Amino acid sequence: MSVKVFSSAIVGLEARLIEVEVDFGSGLHSFSIVGLGDKAVEESKERVSSAIKNIGAKPPQRHNRRITVNLAPADIKKQGSIYDLSIAVGFLLASEQMKKTNNEDKIFVGELSLDGNLRRVNGILPISILAKKENKILVLPKDNQKEAELVQGVKILPARDLKQLLEMLEGRIEDYIVTGKGPESIRSEEFSDNYKGASIDLRYIQGAEMAKRALEIAAAGGHNIFMMGPPGSGKTLLSRALPSILPKMTKDEILEVTKIYSIAGILPKSQPVVIQRPFRAPHHSSSLVALVGGGSPIRPGEITLSHRGVLFLDEFPEFHRDVIEALRQPMEDGVICIARADQTFTFPAQFTLVAASNPCPCGYLNDPERECTCTPSQISRYRRKLSGPIMDRIDIKIEVPRVSFEKLSSSEMSEKSDDVRKRVEKARRIQEQRGFINSQMTIPQIKKYCKIDVSSEDLLRQAMERLHLSPRAFHKVLKVSRTIADLEGKANITKTHIAEAINYQEKMEY
Repeated sequence: MSVKVFSSAIVGLEARLIEVEVDFGSGLHSFSIVGLGDKAVEESKERVSSAIKNIGAKPPQRHNRRITVNLAPADIKKQGSIYDLSIAVGFLLASEQMKKTNNEDKIFVGELSLDGNLRRVNGILPISILAKKENKILVLPKDNQKEAELVQGVKILPARDLKQLLEMLEGRIEDYIVTGKGPESIRSEEFSDNYKGASIDLRYIQGAEMAKRALEIAAAGGHNIFMMGPPGSGKTLLSRALPSILPKMTKDEILEVTKIYSIAGILPKSQPVVIQRPFRAPHHSSSLVALVGGGSPIRPGEITLSHRGVLFLDEFPEFHRDVIEALRQPMEDGVICIARADQTFTFPAQFTLVAASNPCPCGYLNDPERECTCTPSQISRYRRKLSGPIMDRIDIKIEVPRVSFEKLSSSEMSEKSDDVRKRVEKARRIQEQRGFINSQMTIPQIKKYCKIDVSSEDLLRQAMERLHLSPRAFHKVLKVSRTIADLEGKANITKTHIAEAINYQEKMEY
């Protein structure tokens, strides 16, 4: 006898429907799983057998039959313990230990413990999206219920263990199906609807007024920023304060980011939804795969995990050269493409890059108070790590000097992050009316929305000749100028806006 139930596989950032076929054939006892499964899928035979035995049913070992489980389509690689539940249900149906019910309208996902309990699995949000699209009921562990409910309108059947699930499927327990409420309902019920920014508020950072202004512009337009200064000048502190002035995440952004974190397996059990913009700060020893994604199975890297948020790269020149150069495509396109022999994956990567660096290996080159101990060859080698094409892709470049004692000891507080964020959100609303944020403008859009007068044009021409700016840098000056004008609520870009934007492209002594 052969039966079929449905499960799901994660391919890239999307879920695919998987048919789990269980067949009882004649011959000596055997229990095999086919369909391009990995080691975890192969080991599910032991978990399924023990779970079925411990709920009082007859396990596969006690059936003198040849049992074959096929996971189709066979050309999709199956990974993880997510198929345990579907295999167990399929076996119970095929062995006639379970009443025949309509299982064509259900997707079964979940890991089984040896005693029959259901353990949570990763990647539930994209599977929940698939279930709604296919108009199927999603059967899953109770611990995954809140995450699945982020998809509004999806039908969910949560269960604590295999025995309880059988009672639900056979009609012995009624009213067991719940409906997804969507991200807004989850936020209001489980978490505070008030914005919870980063733990660092700008008002606690003394001095560094130019850097704070640059962060405000970067937050308003989604611009990449590079900070250079001696050790302890506040570069890391400023970077960690940036999320506190970014706009609240929209409903679509919440789903988008939560899906990425769900697939990566780093979604907290206590909070199955990402309501704050990501802030990722990988160590400078991180590998290329860790940053851009890949591996086996292919998983998103730090670039994708910082999508819609901030990617902070401290000690920027200390990263491997190939890791730094890999930032080129995502910084320009907002996506990262990972090509393999059999297929290509495209992950979203719309992040704000914040890079921080010392001026030299010891950190005190041209410092007025401390002498640099680096040799010329050390300084040259340190500088060469950051290529021209990478620096050309950064919109804002600033120096963060040492903060004086008087400013550090002052009791006067700086402007609060909440006040800065209000200006940022106002500027973002202006950009939303155009349909994009300023850092993502194409050349035709720049020509339409970044028109300048004759005096501004003359100033920009002089700056290009003096600083030897590339065409890309020319367009970045116009984009940053547009953001500065948006912060002031001005419809037109003025000479003052151009001058400030040029100041952020000045050549550093680096």
